[in-house]
Formats: sequence, C-alpha cells, structure tokens
Amino acid sequence: MANIKSQMKRNRSNERRRQRNLAARSELKTRVKTAREAIDFTDDEAPEAVRVAQKRLGMAAAKGRIHKNQAARRTSRLMKQANRAVE
Repeated sequence: MANIKSQMKRNRSNERRRQRNLAARSELKTRVKTAREAIDFTDDEAPEAVRVAQKRLGMAAAKGRIHKNQAARRTSRLMKQANRAVE
C-alpha cells in the first residue's frame, strides 16, 4: 500500500478508470455479440445492430478504451460476416 499522498490519489483515479474501461469493454462485447446473433438468424434488425456495434467500436477507439487497430479489426470482421449473410 502506498504511503505517499499523491500515489494514494493516483491509485484511486486508476481504479475509477479501470472500472469505467471495464464497463465500456463489456458493453462493446454485448453489442458485437448481439449483432453477430442477429446476422446469424437473419433478423430484420441485423443492419441496425451492426450499425450500433460499429458506432460503439469507433467511439471506444476514439476515447482510448481499446486500440484503434483492434476496433478496425473487429469492425472489419463484423462487416465481413454481415456481407456474407446478405449474399
């Protein structure tokens, strides 16, 4: 445990950031999972689910929750799956 006041504050702020990032990444996984399931079952709301997942991935990358290349990779895979389902 830290004895220095500034390090104690740093630990508290790191914990807050960790919790926030955890929630954001969890939501991302849920959105992508929902989109994939909608694509698999050729649901009418599949395009909307894909759009929302794509938007959330972009926002997470912009805010630094995930790396921008990871967001691009996930988006690419999702769109590839969506396009295959349309054919």
